[in-house]
Amino acid sequence: MVKRELTKDDAIKAVYGGCILGGGGGGWISDGLQKTESAFEIGFPTLITVEELQDEDYVVCVSLVGAPSAKEQYVDSKQLVETVQRMQKEFPHPIKAIMTNENGASTTINGWLQAAGTGLPVLDAPCNGRAHPTGSMGSLNLSEVEGYQSLQSYSGGKADKKVEGFVSSALDKSSKAVRFMSVEAGGMVAVCRNPVTMGYVKNHAAVGGITQAIALGDAFLSVPAGPERIEAVASFLKGRVIHSGKVSTFHMNQTGGFDVGMVRINDLELTFWNEYMTAEMNGARKGTFPDLIMTFDAKTGLPLVSAEIQEGQSIAVLSVPKENLKLSSTMFNEKLLKTVEPIIQKNII
Repeated sequence: MVKRELTKDDAIKAVYGGCILGGGGGGWISDGLQKTESAFEIGFPTLITVEELQDEDYVVCVSLVGAPSAKEQYVDSKQLVETVQRMQKEFPHPIKAIMTNENGASTTINGWLQAAGTGLPVLDAPCNGRAHPTGSMGSLNLSEVEGYQSLQSYSGGKADKKVEGFVSSALDKSSKAVRFMSVEAGGMVAVCRNPVTMGYVKNHAAVGGITQAIALGDAFLSVPAGPERIEAVASFLKGRVIHSGKVSTFHMNQTGGFDVGMVRINDLELTFWNEYMTAEMNGARKGTFPDLIMTFDAKTGLPLVSAEIQEGQSIAVLSVPKENLKLSSTMFNEKLLKTVEPIIQKNII
């Protein structure tokens, strides 16, 4: 099996590129950089392409589930590795690789530490090439497989909030159970879930999504700090800056383990459910999930996740059509997309 040994430089690029592809969610840059340090303290993770496994081989997804703004969230390196080890113990077939559930500052490299800790390679095929709010959206359309039993191991929290466990149920029930436990853990848990065959992954995952995040991060970091970085991102993703200005209104609530809210910059309104869901200028729609909508500091060019927006900030808003992204089959599942509408009170379909 041909493997590419990942470097710390790859990881830093993946954090910044992943943050942009997170579209407002997917974790914080600081968390991703810390996770980078932790991963390479343990060992050297490797990356493989989908062509390097057999269609009948099993791979497993790792994820972080919770609200990015939760103040008491805690997940350590041991907990991340333990979720994979628990799955290896519970699942009757060998697991050949680890895939992350989505791109994001923290999530693109989620799996690198687990790979270093277990010796399994990272698969260059996240479950989704952008970030998304629900577990089902990161589950490769397994919600459409009749009778599918979702296996999920989870761990997170510390002291009296520490939780760990394993659940086997229908996908929506398993995902809701893990989401509930993330709240009990203080806001976040590490998860290892849903072993699937490589053949299934090829048809449903965002193949090449990890290398895209690394390349995007390289394009971003190769430009000196400043607004030119935003233009470099727009050029790479073939998107456009739809508005720049100061944040006049920002509302956010934690609801059921999610960050839900609204940002207004002059005449532009953004809604978010962890990730940005809609962008509207004077009532005209400028972007709709799973299009990528992302905010940047207008002065430094740094990407800003939804949870760190503040009133009075000068920001720029980028919109990228979904056709220019590497997306999972779930991003075209109207039933899953429809779940967004009652949360943000906007039409998505």
